[in-house]
Amino acid sequence: MEGTQTVEVSRIYRIDGDSNLKAFVDISLSGFVIRGLRIVNGKNGMFVGMPRQQGSDGKWYNIVSPTSKEFYQELTDLVMQAYQK
Repeated sequence: MEGTQTVEVSRIYRIDGDSNLKAFVDISLSGFVIRGLRIVNGKNGMFVGMPRQQGSDGKWYNIVSPTSKEFYQELTDLVMQAYQK
């Protein structure tokens, strides 16, 4: 992962049923815990969604975002590997 950051999956809560939402994931990132990442089965396959919050306008906004596409891909790979175990 970027620089000296240590990232690991600290918890996976799998969702049973036919929902597109497959799991909630918490990660530890260099001494912080980020809760509420989501594994979603979208129309183009599985992806990792960032934690989000609904604004007063009714739209959903990410509250955590990766700093680059490369970091997002590394994070996705890590989360999906943990989910598939």
